[in-house]
Amino acid sequence: MLWFIGRRLLQLIPVFFGATLLIYALVFLLPGDPIAALYGDRQPSPAAIEAVRAQYNLDKPFIVQYFLYIGALLQGDWGTTFSGRPVIDVMAQAFPITLRLAVLALAIEAVFGIVVGLIAGLRKGKLFDATALVVSLLLISVPTFVIGFVLQYVLGIQLGWFRTTVSAGAPWNELLLPAIVLATVSFAYIVRLTRSSVAENLSADFVRTATAKGLSRPRVVTVHVLRNSLVPVVTYLGVDLGSLMVGAIVTESIFNINGVGGTIYRAITIGEGPTVVSFVAIMVIIIMLANLLVDLLYAWLDPRIRYAK
Repeated sequence: MLWFIGRRLLQLIPVFFGATLLIYALVFLLPGDPIAALYGDRQPSPAAIEAVRAQYNLDKPFIVQYFLYIGALLQGDWGTTFSGRPVIDVMAQAFPITLRLAVLALAIEAVFGIVVGLIAGLRKGKLFDATALVVSLLLISVPTFVIGFVLQYVLGIQLGWFRTTVSAGAPWNELLLPAIVLATVSFAYIVRLTRSSVAENLSADFVRTATAKGLSRPRVVTVHVLRNSLVPVVTYLGVDLGSLMVGAIVTESIFNINGVGGTIYRAITIGEGPTVVSFVAIMVIIIMLANLLVDLLYAWLDPRIRYAK
């Protein structure tokens, strides 16, 4: 097991550098001059412009800029924004909010998606199964921002059950409605994944053997059917944690949440490369660790899987 973890951690190194290099290149290729966006309508002197370019290494070739940034990053220096604020302070403010939102959305979609998918799989071809398939297809088809505005209007304005905007501190109770909106599409996919996997495993040999041994129906379903059916679902959930944090930009804009999505969007619009790459670097690490955890969970979910040298 330790050998497997060590090997996977080594594999994360080229992924990290490749992802940060790609993001840095995309920001570098954005049209427009970041210095012009920094000053806005003001007309600075050429000397002031050159001083700012030198300060942020914008006067150097792209590859030099990247390695200077990575070198500083490895020394614990995450850089500064164009306004002079340390990037680490911006991340300390934005990341906890988006992480709480993503974790809450992940919990909602995992619990309710697995339960609904399990019931639909056990009742394949019946009314509940057909209803679950239709509703999940509807949720997949409707854009997230449409669902967000509808739930915000109905549950927030008309019924008054939730706040329509989230305060600066973003407490857990105020993040519940945005988390529901963020989790809708993933919830639909988990329902369909669980339903298909459960329906397939119900006819597997090991389930028939467990039934023939006289095991009770609840034990067969929970221990044998559900446990083996969760392998593709756990895979999806591991990847989805990063997708939720990236996709939160739409939800955060609807509910006025000052999280990662809004910060990255503002940094992209002004060409603030180090800020974008710093945020993406943290998200890459989160996604890679989540996938490592998923790989480790495989051995627990499916006894046929063993990670040995």
